[in-house]
Amino acid sequence: MDTLRRFESDRQTRWTEYEALLDAAGRRPERLGGENIRRIAALYRATSADLVTARRRFPDDPVVDRLERLVRRGQGLIYERSTRRGNLLDFFADRYWGLLWQRRQALAVALVVLVVPALLMVTWALRAPDTVASLVPPEFLWVAEAETTDQGMGAIGLAGFSAFVFTNNIRVALTAFVAGITWGIGTALLVGYNGVLFGALIGLAAGAGNLELLGEAVLGHGILEFSCIVVAGAAGLALGRSMLRPGRRTRRESLSIEARPALLIAAGTVPWLVLAGLVEGYVSRIGMSLVPVAIVGALMGGAFWGLFVWRGPRAATTLEVLETQDPYRR
Repeated sequence: MDTLRRFESDRQTRWTEYEALLDAAGRRPERLGGENIRRIAALYRATSADLVTARRRFPDDPVVDRLERLVRRGQGLIYERSTRRGNLLDFFADRYWGLLWQRRQALAVALVVLVVPALLMVTWALRAPDTVASLVPPEFLWVAEAETTDQGMGAIGLAGFSAFVFTNNIRVALTAFVAGITWGIGTALLVGYNGVLFGALIGLAAGAGNLELLGEAVLGHGILEFSCIVVAGAAGLALGRSMLRPGRRTRRESLSIEARPALLIAAGTVPWLVLAGLVEGYVSRIGMSLVPVAIVGALMGGAFWGLFVWRGPRAATTLEVLETQDPYRR
């Protein structure tokens, strides 16, 4: 009995702290912040070890039941979600942004790969518009010739156009992601091509005095759409990096580890691409003036990157801590 009392007294403070953190977290460990997430993960491991000891030394004592409840709560908090809906909400509210934040260097590289070719093409198109126009697909040249973005499609035509746009955008994004298995080269080429094309259109529109029309045609959906292209490019580049710099793992092992989060990023970007496609169909192609179109674009782009900055750091900390503290991975 003295041994049992000593066992409980030596660990009571730790168990009380662990239970208080569980209560504070509820069903969302990210509420605790980085330090407390690390602490609760460590306490979960220690309490699990206490449970093993208690089962062996005091199998009939109520302390075993108490420790089992604490361990189950911790396991449910750290490793499980109770419903499919909870999984989806957790993914889109936190995990997606955490995965992006973990790959912010790849995001920066993808942004450079997009922007630098675009700037070069703007300069070239301003200096040699006829040459650049001969290289641009004909269906894009209207931005240097038209007077309005209203193409007279009607409701049915706009619906079909929106469906085509977001389907095409999803295809491009997924291609950029999958191309990461080419050591990232295919991804860089695809993202760079989008930059080249857009830069050419900016230069041609500016040279024709049609820059405002281009803004009306692009700003509503373009900020979000190009953001998604950068994200898909980052996922592909992260795959390529896992093959180029596998560390102590084999290249196959490194690729398989990176493939799952990269695929989740690609999947989580799809709804944003659908939204961009809908806006392109119903806002960017109805003759709306520049100011309201720009407001719509700024709101959507701001929402995307605002969530990235707001949710990303804490969610990334949660992912990193729970991965490193998972006792079954050691």
